[in-house]
Amino acid sequence: MRILVSGASIAGPVLAYWLVRHGHEVTVVERSPVLRKTGGHAVDLFKPAMDISERMGVLPRIEALATGTTRLTYLREGTRKPISADVAKLFAAASDRHVEVMRDDLSEIYYDATRADVEYVFGDSITSIGDEVAFEVGAPRRFDLVIGADGLHSNVRRLVFGEVGKTFVGAYLAVLSVPRDLGVAGEMAGHIGPGRTAAVYGARHLDDARAVFLFRSPELSYHHRDVPRQKQLLREAFAGLHREVDGWLEYLDGDGAFYFDSITQLREDTWSRGRVALVGDAGYCPGPAVGGSTSLAVLGAYVLAGELSTGVDYQAAFARYEDEMRDIVHASRAFALGTAKTLIPSTRLGVSGLVRGAQLLTSLPSWLIRPLAKLNSKGVRMHDSMRVKDYECQGAATATP
Repeated sequence: MRILVSGASIAGPVLAYWLVRHGHEVTVVERSPVLRKTGGHAVDLFKPAMDISERMGVLPRIEALATGTTRLTYLREGTRKPISADVAKLFAAASDRHVEVMRDDLSEIYYDATRADVEYVFGDSITSIGDEVAFEVGAPRRFDLVIGADGLHSNVRRLVFGEVGKTFVGAYLAVLSVPRDLGVAGEMAGHIGPGRTAAVYGARHLDDARAVFLFRSPELSYHHRDVPRQKQLLREAFAGLHREVDGWLEYLDGDGAFYFDSITQLREDTWSRGRVALVGDAGYCPGPAVGGSTSLAVLGAYVLAGELSTGVDYQAAFARYEDEMRDIVHASRAFALGTAKTLIPSTRLGVSGLVRGAQLLTSLPSWLIRPLAKLNSKGVRMHDSMRVKDYECQGAATATP
């Protein structure tokens, strides 16, 4: 089949890789004129996504570009003594196989794995989907299927599904590029107070460092492309936390990369309509930074491609894809809601409990932490419970319309 994928970040290239592997002809359209390098934050790949990446042959490159963060150091608002925790032990508790990597690096790795076999069209966007697909710039074209892999603010979802159910988690995430010497490779260091936390981190291969901000708030009024308004809101949210944080915020006046968005969940359980389907954050975002959305997007792309290649009926394939993903999406949503409350405590007592708890947990020996964590597959071990089927061993075949 000739399949159009909208979005060239994470889910889009992974989907394209496996669709081509199963014999389909794939075009990826991306609104950005170039591959996005937006100063994105560090993301986590847990065991299922790492297994899929290994099957794609890109895992060595991903591991080579890992952030290498092993330590967290936080100063509580109003105190003078920072508290540290061993983040490597925290991730060992969460997953048998894990890597933290910059989102931009991961996107580029997946793109490089596909660009020789996939048609990429940058600087264009879909305007309508009918018998033909119309574009802002290019001429209309015919495709058998259209897949929206274009993120939380998906254009494909808007065109085909209209308004869908969403849950605002009650918090916001922002990431800002700051000078390299403000971050220390291997460490995330920051400040935390009731309802807000800010930290800076670096990595050996980065030319800059990244400051990341999480804060609680009632839903704010702004457009997701109104950057000046977003910067104003961020300044207001972190005023007075600490003079070091004030220094980081001064770089909002520069031209460095910047990201700001609400932590919002999509609540729909149907991700297909006619010959259009959604994958990753476009369909079932559990909440940026709190729900393992990157690993979920990699898995969803792999499953969708696999199901499309096990028969000739694409609507049945879409239904199987939804059945395969539904339980893990529900688990990710529940996990994200709990994680948001934990990572951004609203009281001083909650802040103290968070930092002391992390310190206590990582003081335990490694041989004890992982067995304790494995007792709770729906909590911290939820990501490793995702199942990765082997579609090639199941005799995946190229589907035709």
